[in-house]
Amino acid sequence: MIQAWVESPADLAAASALTASAGLHPVLARILAGRGYDDPGQIADFLRPTLAAMPDPFLLKGMERAVERLCQARQSAESVCIYGDYDVDGLTSTALLKTFLADCGIMASYFIPNRFDDGYGLNGEAIRRIVTSGVSLIITVDCGIVSFDEARLCRDLGADLIVTDHHTPRDTVPDACAVINPHQPGCTYPYKTLAGVGVAFNLAVALRSRLRMQGLFEHRPEPDVRQLLDLVALGTIADVVPLTGQNRLYVQQGLRLLKRGGRPGIAALKRVAGVEGDISCGQVAFRLAPRLNAAGRMESAVPGVELLITDDHRRAAVIAGELDAANSERQAVERSLFEDAARQVEQSGIWPACRSIVLASPVWHQGVIGIVASRMVERYYRPTILIAVGQDGEGRGSGRSIPGFDLLAAIDACRDTLSRFGGHRQAAGVALSASQVAEFADAFEAEARKRLGDDHCQPCLTLDCRVEPDEVTAALAEQLKQLEPFGAGNPEPVLMMNALDVTGRRVVGEHHLRLHLKRDGRSFTAIGFRMAGLTFGDTVDLAFVPEITTWNGTSRLQLKIKDIRTAE
Repeated sequence: MIQAWVESPADLAAASALTASAGLHPVLARILAGRGYDDPGQIADFLRPTLAAMPDPFLLKGMERAVERLCQARQSAESVCIYGDYDVDGLTSTALLKTFLADCGIMASYFIPNRFDDGYGLNGEAIRRIVTSGVSLIITVDCGIVSFDEARLCRDLGADLIVTDHHTPRDTVPDACAVINPHQPGCTYPYKTLAGVGVAFNLAVALRSRLRMQGLFEHRPEPDVRQLLDLVALGTIADVVPLTGQNRLYVQQGLRLLKRGGRPGIAALKRVAGVEGDISCGQVAFRLAPRLNAAGRMESAVPGVELLITDDHRRAAVIAGELDAANSERQAVERSLFEDAARQVEQSGIWPACRSIVLASPVWHQGVIGIVASRMVERYYRPTILIAVGQDGEGRGSGRSIPGFDLLAAIDACRDTLSRFGGHRQAAGVALSASQVAEFADAFEAEARKRLGDDHCQPCLTLDCRVEPDEVTAALAEQLKQLEPFGAGNPEPVLMMNALDVTGRRVVGEHHLRLHLKRDGRSFTAIGFRMAGLTFGDTVDLAFVPEITTWNGTSRLQLKIKDIRTAE
């Protein structure tokens, strides 16, 4: 698919001032200025974040009441249950709270719903079973913000409910003992885009602070919340929230713990995924998270929590092996479903005139439709919702969006055709009757047409900075590493050089393109992965990322191609 190149606005005066005041490489200063960082103090906080700079977790609305209730539960030795979600964010949130509460003397059980039997979010029958077992306090993680009926049920059954979530709330929140969600009305917490595990981490920090004031840790070891950041990093990266502010801090420090692999389950997961040495957000997103997610997509997500909380290395190895096998099964199902969905699009002829894609099938596996929806967005660049229809005639769908399109708001406008929905701007879920699918698809397409013009439906490649050949050096590649970790909200910087002469080209590894380029007396080697089929002229503009590669002990500069076009 053809990409439009969009250059970030260059504030050269601000960049020059940053170079002088903050001692930054001129290209790094231009990139930061283009991303809205124009103050040396702000840049220092971004490049070198510390836990000491965390906002007070008690700024989260509902935190005070939640901490009071947990202190009461500890003092009364109440039975507590953590109710998590079945994705990586929910699994890491559950493992984090269970581990931390145990260290504080609160022995909590946990419940992870089965996506096929219990569905997403709080389930009434599950709540009845939990309360019947003797639980008097339920804490949700990564779910619950739209569970109004289930909150009333908890109250009717005599159990208290603490909701911790990060998904978009409705106009009101459930009537619970406490609700912690940075998006809820009246919440003054300054950083709104925490993952569910980030909200859970803030609860742990706040509870530790209160228990310290009460003198609990005079008689027992005080939990080191920093050791929970490997779980926070896992969940935050997997949930694709912006890696800025608090999330950047959590992920930067959590990646160091993931590299160390001190948690037996993490070490075992890295072994089966073939992850060694330094660990990047990409490795977490594409190698660790899918395996942790796999069991919940194919059957039950409980093994994912067990892997993260076990202290037994042998048990961790067994569970990691099972998750690896489940991931292989998931990949095969995903490939088949994607081929079927793409075939439906091609045969229908709706693309590219359509502004959205909504498809349904009774043979699709509900556990992988979200992943496949993401792949459909990559191929067709349209908001996509895929619906798996069960034997009972009920459809459960998962949607993914494109930049600039608020998926949840568009679904909300079609709510009359749905029995249930929830999520956020870029990812959401729906439930509806099979008989309503066509009506929903029409309504969603109409809503997409209101919100999306032609310019929104073409993928764009954002260029951070235009550079000259003498600026592209190994030193620059090293300087750009300061911007890591890269991910949503903090993408790897893409540079652009124009009018490069192509002095050599060849295909390597069947699918990859290696170029030799020259301009103004400088020569460069560039690699384009899966770009062997591209055609272009003898003089090109190049969008690229400079990187250092090492081969046989020798390091050299290489340009990783993001896109290439014939120079005008």
